[in-house]
Amino acid sequence: MKERRQFLKKATGVGMACLAPSLLLGHTSSIAPPITPVKAKALKKGDIIGLIAPGFAIPSFILEKAKETLIKMGFIPFHTDRILGNHGYFSNTDEERVADLNEMFANPKVDGILCARGGYGCTRIMHLIDYDIISKNPKAFIGFSDITALLNGIYQKTGLITFHGPVGSTITEDYSIAQLKKVVMHTKSEQSLKNKKYPLISEYKKPEYDQYNICPGKVSGKLVGGSLTLVSALVGTPDEIDFTDAIICLEEIEEAPYRIDRMLTQLIHSKTFHKAAGLALGVFKGCDRIPDPTTFTLKEVIMDRIAPLNIPAVYGLTFGHIDYNFTFPIGAMASLDADKMRLTLLESAVQ
Repeated sequence: MKERRQFLKKATGVGMACLAPSLLLGHTSSIAPPITPVKAKALKKGDIIGLIAPGFAIPSFILEKAKETLIKMGFIPFHTDRILGNHGYFSNTDEERVADLNEMFANPKVDGILCARGGYGCTRIMHLIDYDIISKNPKAFIGFSDITALLNGIYQKTGLITFHGPVGSTITEDYSIAQLKKVVMHTKSEQSLKNKKYPLISEYKKPEYDQYNICPGKVSGKLVGGSLTLVSALVGTPDEIDFTDAIICLEEIEEAPYRIDRMLTQLIHSKTFHKAAGLALGVFKGCDRIPDPTTFTLKEVIMDRIAPLNIPAVYGLTFGHIDYNFTFPIGAMASLDADKMRLTLLESAVQ
């Protein structure tokens, strides 16, 4: 119990905890070559949206539901036979999954690309992607969860601004649809990514839906990130994310607090995490635990790991593995106001 009290005192004492990360970790600075952002054309009604499954297999009935949703949104869905290839737990072999991705970018009739679902498998194909094709054919590329690897990898390799938003199997709520449309179909120069006011039901009374300030302040920077698991998995690979001057967005699902602790610790000690401008955490659904002397709650872990970074940081923005999921563009400039729990795009993500 003594150790737990010491942890709590440290975790909630933001004033003393918010120390300069470079002093805490002893990192030296390095300058990465700047990325020149590339914007895809804004999507419009009547556009053809290519559906791919770069990770796990997708049941045919879920694919059909995703197509119905796209039609209701005013789009024309399109996919190849590869999407239902079913190779073990993958939708198809590595070679066929990456061929589908490459061909969707190369196909002049396809206006945008939506990942039909997430699930493991994206990191297996990143070295096979034809980034030259993507550079020559910039298109809105949308997804989340394990798609995080592709979103950030494509941005870093080509400069193409990608979109962390619903996958085909999760576009179920009007809020998520409206938020997606707002970002990929409009060229408004400044847009606030508004948090959802949750319905008054028991699910949204759980602590992981709480919204709170970790470190105060306001900052601007490019948006990067997504699934904490995937962001941490890229550390040490050629596709490791450059966090320099970035606002890092993170979310997670069904991971115990000690696993959240481990992944955050790995990121904290990576090459550029300490040079981030700010942190915008979404909902870590199913990651909390009942207070107990033998464990820590999700909030205790987050405060302990994040507060000492001394950068504007918040928890509980409306994105993640939840029904209400706003879309944010990877690579676009944004501002984070930690005091007001507000993330605002400072530029259009499409043209």
